[in-house]
Amino acid sequence: MIPLRTMIGLAADDYRGRYEAREYADADGSKLLYRLLKPKGYDPQSKYPLVLFLHGAGERGDDNVRQLVHGMNDFASDEIMAKYPCFVVAPQCPREQKWVDVNWSATGHEMPAQAAEPLRLTMDAIAALEKEFSIEPARIYVTGLSMGGYGSWDAITRYPDRFAAAAPICGGGDPAQAKRFAKLPVWAFHGGKDGVVKPQRSREMIEAITAAGGTPKYTEYPNAGHDSWTATYKDPEFYAWLFAQRRPNE
Repeated sequence: MIPLRTMIGLAADDYRGRYEAREYADADGSKLLYRLLKPKGYDPQSKYPLVLFLHGAGERGDDNVRQLVHGMNDFASDEIMAKYPCFVVAPQCPREQKWVDVNWSATGHEMPAQAAEPLRLTMDAIAALEKEFSIEPARIYVTGLSMGGYGSWDAITRYPDRFAAAAPICGGGDPAQAKRFAKLPVWAFHGGKDGVVKPQRSREMIEAITAAGGTPKYTEYPNAGHDSWTATYKDPEFYAWLFAQRRPNE
């Protein structure tokens, strides 16, 4: 087997080789490829948070590697792993499929009636991981970029009781559903000059959550284009906020 470091040309200061290659299969035989980062010095007697990362459209495939291109080196760095011990789950969406079946270039969309297959399998995989490892149910988070930003919005809309916080990056959701997760801590990010996914998609979600009684956070990088994730995942404040969130009464 070719080492991950060789496959994606990792430099000496790149830590994506720390993600273990895994596969989830449900009772019907449907499969999901994913990578798993475990807390350093994992102790089954302790409870750990879990971060779900949903990649963008360009990282779809069946190699179980490409989904690590953006953001995942940051989560696996020595500094973050030492300060915020956690599990990170990075599933790979198959080619020609999406985390949520909507048109990304549209000015808006209604939430589809059913979850897309890759997202459904992802949620099932997390449930399986909770049985295998000592994961704190009150501290499960979701973040994603572009196609994964759409997926993050869809995930908290469909499964609001499963997450403690969400950080969608350059994505969009269905504003009419904001009341379903209005109390969930959300910090959305977008580039002010994004020509792929218009920043209005994030702005409308923030406005809808606020109107529904929530207090979301929103950061728009005025000079950034579609890549609003690099700055986000490099920001220490992002991690401090994310890992401080916890579902109440759990």
